[in-house]
Amino acid sequence: MRLLIVEDERRLADYLCKGLRENGHVVDVAHDGIDGRHLALEGSYDLLVLDVMLPGIDGFGVLDAVRKVKDTPVLMLTARDKVEDRVRGLQGGADDYLIKPFSFSELLARVQALLRRGRAQEATVLQLGELALDLVRRKALRGEQRLDLTAKEFALLTLLLQRQGQVLSRTLLAEQVWDMNFDSDTNVVEVAVRRLRGKLDDPFAAKLLHTVRGMGYVLEQRA
Repeated sequence: MRLLIVEDERRLADYLCKGLRENGHVVDVAHDGIDGRHLALEGSYDLLVLDVMLPGIDGFGVLDAVRKVKDTPVLMLTARDKVEDRVRGLQGGADDYLIKPFSFSELLARVQALLRRGRAQEATVLQLGELALDLVRRKALRGEQRLDLTAKEFALLTLLLQRQGQVLSRTLLAEQVWDMNFDSDTNVVEVAVRRLRGKLDDPFAAKLLHTVRGMGYVLEQRA
């Protein structure tokens, strides 16, 4: 699972990051609300661990921005044991609340519970028109025709379908699908998109995978 920690106390953020990675998670960290908001909106995360008191934009502001476009589970952290703060966070869309100081074992238990809940609610089949992607059976169909995809092509199409209608940059695709920092001299993204397009679009009249010049790629139906 890929998690994002937004916490300005660097020692605590490092401690949480180390513990969560030791428990098998991929973890990114932001130390202020502005970076946290950017990563939460642009990245693909299974859960957000979000501090309330942050420089730049506070946790409530980050939560509000996320909830406008995503339903990513959010565990909020706060040093303020005030009922009104917890109510505000939960009413704003937070899934759980943890008050500092806390034990790592309690945080891990809450993280695991939210991830289980998220998996139970997660769709197992993604669709766009006649395109269907079965995440459990690892099968892609366009109409009655099965698409023979490699593992990376399947992962790329999954991300594009999860974010259908959104323009995804080459940098984001490289980070999310290949877990690599984008290098402008590397054409791995372009090659993969070209091969995926050959299987997804070339045999069909209606095209779904589009290039947005200077910005990236988008999967959507167009008239």
